Amino acid sequence: MTKLLEKAFEKASKLSEDEQNILAKWLLEEIESERKWEKSFKDSEDILDNLVKETLDSYEKGKVSKLDFDKL
Repeated sequence: MTKLLEKAFEKASKLSEDEQNILAKWLLEEIESERKWEKSFKDSEDILDNLVKETLDSYEKGKVSKLDFDKL
């Protein structure tokens, strides 16, 4: 465990039981959410790579036009 995490847990241990439970629940949810995002991006890496190649190809062929935010 890192020193910073140890310090955070030390401070958290001084909170009330309810506050500790709220913090623990939030932290566990954040960790799970981060894992899901990592998996989603890892699983979509090939798809994103293909989209980038298609976009660059379209740009190089002059098939891309600038967005006019006033017309959106």
